[in-house]
Amino acid sequence: MTNIHLFHEVSQDCSRNTTEKYSTSFSSAIRLLHKDLRKPICNIYGFVRFADEIVDTFHDHDKANLLQEFKQDTYEAIERGISLNPILNSFQLTVNKYKIDHSLIDSFLLSMEMDLNKRQYDRNGYEQYIYGSAEVVGLMCLYIFCEGDVEMYEKLKPAAMSLGSAFQKVNFLRDMKADVEGLNRMYFPNCDFKNFSNTDKRSIEADIQKDFDDAYDGILHLPMKARFGVYVAYKYYLSLFKKIRKLQPQRVLEQRIRIPDYSKIFILAKAGLRSQINLL
Repeated sequence: MTNIHLFHEVSQDCSRNTTEKYSTSFSSAIRLLHKDLRKPICNIYGFVRFADEIVDTFHDHDKANLLQEFKQDTYEAIERGISLNPILNSFQLTVNKYKIDHSLIDSFLLSMEMDLNKRQYDRNGYEQYIYGSAEVVGLMCLYIFCEGDVEMYEKLKPAAMSLGSAFQKVNFLRDMKADVEGLNRMYFPNCDFKNFSNTDKRSIEADIQKDFDDAYDGILHLPMKARFGVYVAYKYYLSLFKKIRKLQPQRVLEQRIRIPDYSKIFILAKAGLRSQINLL
């Protein structure tokens, strides 16, 4: 292995470690993808996670300046084909190999900028944020899953966007207390944290259910190398969503809802069985 290949390998190890440390659910699902797909998906997750950390965590620093530097370094890494930031180096490897549309990166970084200043969202702002923070991430992953098959990408694009949207909206419900109390953000339009009602919750849940329904058919038409891992991630989030649906609004406001590890194991086993008997 030449030195440059070793550097790229170390960079991608950083993205994999980031994925494993920050999200046990996603890292578990990624391990179910074909080995050819695991590194590039982790490379995308590492990039997305670091950008998210800037706006959500680094409160003692100039977050706007950090994000601007991160944005500039991202584009320079992609243009140069290298970066001394291992997360950005692994990301540029994936962007350049799979020829990921740079407009998706633009939209994602714009959504991160929105997190710096926006505290309440109207319908248009909410849809813009969902697209940039979640739907485009689904599309970046779809570039990898399709491996250059443009016709397949275009066919599966709406489903990939719906799946990313569903995941993000479930996250918003799960993290509502932390978002409002810790970050002073309410993503759902026309909702008041202090008066979050059953009507509000049911309306949001109907929207999320539609996203899950729209995503499912697309998952069934993914290439075999990607299908099982994506399906398990879908089932993890669908299980979390079903748990949230059973709760009263006050419970959602009081705690972060989780799926216990034993439930994740059951979901994985059941998904594996469906795959074995060709129901997936």
